[in-house]
Amino acid sequence: MGSEADVTSPAVARHVAAMERVRVFPLTCVVQNYAWGKVGEDSEVARLVVNGDPLTVIEDGKPYAELWMGAHPKGDAQIKDNRVAQTTLGQWIASFPACLGSKAHPNRELAARLHAQFPQHYPDDNHKPEMAIALTHFQGLCGFRPVDQILGFLHSVPEFRALVGNEAAEELQCSVEDAVHTRLVLKNCFTRMMNCEKKVFVDQLNMLVKRVTEEGAAAKDTSSSNGDLLLRLHSQYPGDIGCFSIFFLNHIMLEPGQAMFLGANEPHAYIYGDCIECMACSDNTVRAGLTPKYIDVNTLCEMLNYSPAPAASKIFLGVPDGADPCVTVYDPPVPDFSVLRIQIPPSLPQYTISPVDSASILLVTEGHATATCATGLSEIMLRRGTVLFVSANESISLEEVSPVGVTMFRACCLL
Repeated sequence: MGSEADVTSPAVARHVAAMERVRVFPLTCVVQNYAWGKVGEDSEVARLVVNGDPLTVIEDGKPYAELWMGAHPKGDAQIKDNRVAQTTLGQWIASFPACLGSKAHPNRELAARLHAQFPQHYPDDNHKPEMAIALTHFQGLCGFRPVDQILGFLHSVPEFRALVGNEAAEELQCSVEDAVHTRLVLKNCFTRMMNCEKKVFVDQLNMLVKRVTEEGAAAKDTSSSNGDLLLRLHSQYPGDIGCFSIFFLNHIMLEPGQAMFLGANEPHAYIYGDCIECMACSDNTVRAGLTPKYIDVNTLCEMLNYSPAPAASKIFLGVPDGADPCVTVYDPPVPDFSVLRIQIPPSLPQYTISPVDSASILLVTEGHATATCATGLSEIMLRRGTVLFVSANESISLEEVSPVGVTMFRACCLL
C-alpha cells in the first residue's frame, strides 16, 4: 500500500558496481567440427583449446576445424568470470554496448538479399570480408589468375579446355587487350565450366587425374597441369568440380606472418596449414565446390569479382607499429576489423597492452604471463589458448612473462 521504492543494500550495490567495472574477462570459445578440420590433437584448434582449459577432452577421431572467438549466434563465446552477470559475450555486449567503442557499417546489400530469400543457407544479413594470417606454411586459392596463365592451362590441359569449350577459350584469347571485355569473357568461361553436366566433368576429371598420375609415375614434369595440387585436392574431394578451379584461381602460398585479404565477392579456398582468420560477424558463404556443404553455383557465378590479378597482389605483410616495437599491424582495406600481432620478448619483464578505441578479442598463441587491468579486481593468468575480451579504451599490464616470451593476436577496429 502506498508508494513503492527499490531498496538496495550497500553490499549489493558494491557487487553491482563491481560487475559494471569488469571490462576485461576471459572467454570459452566455440569449436566448429567441420569435416575438413584436422583430427584430434593433430589440430592446432584442439591444442589451443586444451591448453586454454586442461579439463577439455579432445576426441581422437573428431575433426577440430575452427575456434570461433566472438558473439555470432552460431558461436557465442561463454564468459569465464563469475563477477559478470551475463553468460555469453553476446548478452554482455547487449547490456553494455558503449564498451564496444567505434564501429562501422559498410555496404552489405547482397548479404541482406540472400538472407531474405534463402535464410536456411545464408543465416545472417551481414557481409563477410576476411583476412587470414598464416601461423604455419599455408596454401590457398584466391582471386582469378592473370589471363595469360589461364590461357596457358587451356592450351596444356585438354580436359580443362573441354569443360570451358573451344569457342569461349578463343574468345578469352582475343579479349586480352580490353580489360572490361576480359572480365565478361572470363565470367562466361568460368560459368560454362561450373555449369557442366556432372557426368561430363567427372569423366574429364577422371581422365585428367589418370593422365597426371601416370605422368608422375614416369617421372615427367606435371607442372603444366598443376599436377601436385590437382592430386591433393582430388584425394580430398574426389569427383568435385572445384578441382578444376585451380586453373582459374591463383595458388597462394604464405609463410608464417604473411597474410591474405579476401574482399567481397573474391573466390577463394583454403587448402593447407593453420591461420588466424578475422572477419565481419557473419557465417555467410556462397559455395560452388571443394565442400560437402550447400552449393549455390548460380549465385556464385553472378557475384564474383572477375578482375584477374597476380598471386603476389593478394599477399600483404603486417606493418610495424611505430609506437610499439612489439606490435605488427595487419590493417586490411575495410573498416570492419584489423589484427595486431603482439610479440613480447622474454627480456621484457613487464609490458602494457595499449588501449584502442574499439573493443577487441585477444588470443594467446605462445607463452604465458600474468595480466591485470585498471578496472579489474583480480589477476588473469594468460597462457597459450587463453582468449580475452577487452572493452574499448582498456589497457592491460603484463608481468612474469615466460622464458619464451608471449605471442598474441588482437582483433579490433582501427578507425
